[in-house]
Amino acid sequence: MAVAKYTFDLKTSGCGEVIDITPRVREFIQSSGLKDGIGCVILPGSTGVVTTIEYEPGVIQDLLDAMERTAPRGIPYAHDKAWGDGNGFSHVRSALYGASFSFPFSQGAPVLGTWQQIVFVECDNRPRTRRIVVHLVGE
Repeated sequence: MAVAKYTFDLKTSGCGEVIDITPRVREFIQSSGLKDGIGCVILPGSTGVVTTIEYEPGVIQDLLDAMERTAPRGIPYAHDKAWGDGNGFSHVRSALYGASFSFPFSQGAPVLGTWQQIVFVECDNRPRTRRIVVHLVGE
């Protein structure tokens, strides 16, 4: 088995931005020369989400609305009391929805459904530059 490791940066505008990172993941698989295996995309951080969804405005809004219902802004969080940075909700969203996504790849492409993309969701309350890590293991 071979391992290929890649990173790339994303500049975000703050909470609620959803970015389709599938094209980057596809590029990395193709450039790795690996045909079949397992990949993992991870945000080394605790205020963002890496997941999969149909990348279309309606379902993206549905996801953001669900995040607001499950970990709303504007309510007290112990983190905010301790640190005063107002992003307690961001940490909770990241923990609930996950900061990584694993997937199989076959014939040099991620195995995804017809309308399925890999996305990064910014949950922090300010613009960020994010480093995204992609690891591929396969042959």
